[in-house]
Amino acid sequence: MNISVTQNVQKFLDCINKSGPLVGFDLGTKTIGVAISDESRTIASPVVVIKRKKFSEDLEKIKDLEKKYQFTGIILGLPINMNGTEGPRCQSTRSFASKISLSTKNCICLWDERLSTVAAEKSLISSEISRKSRAKIIDKIAACLILQSFLNRLNHL
Repeated sequence: MNISVTQNVQKFLDCINKSGPLVGFDLGTKTIGVAISDESRTIASPVVVIKRKKFSEDLEKIKDLEKKYQFTGIILGLPINMNGTEGPRCQSTRSFASKISLSTKNCICLWDERLSTVAAEKSLISSEISRKSRAKIIDKIAACLILQSFLNRLNHL
């Protein structure tokens, strides 16, 4: 795997600028949820849901986000199974990370995303968001939870 893709938080931090926003991705088969942190890497905010098409089109949308938000690193949710094993979705995510790493100057940290979509769904339900509205935003909320979890970890280093 490319050196700019890691699951090790310290290696990721050694690879990125000391300041600047990070972006979080919740990679699905049909969509990519996107969240961005503030400059101080304290708060994650949901941004957009990218409808996936061909990889080249997905990459162009990511590059557009990179220009707009000037993020300095990528946090990509890794869908590890509840028992800690990795299945086909993890392989797909690792492949996506490797492909992205060839086209960006940013390092990528693969971050355990277990239950992020479940937590996003519960949060939206408790906020009384309709099922139809939830479907449109759940992926960017999940990306926000993934990124916020990573930011919380940074605050304890």
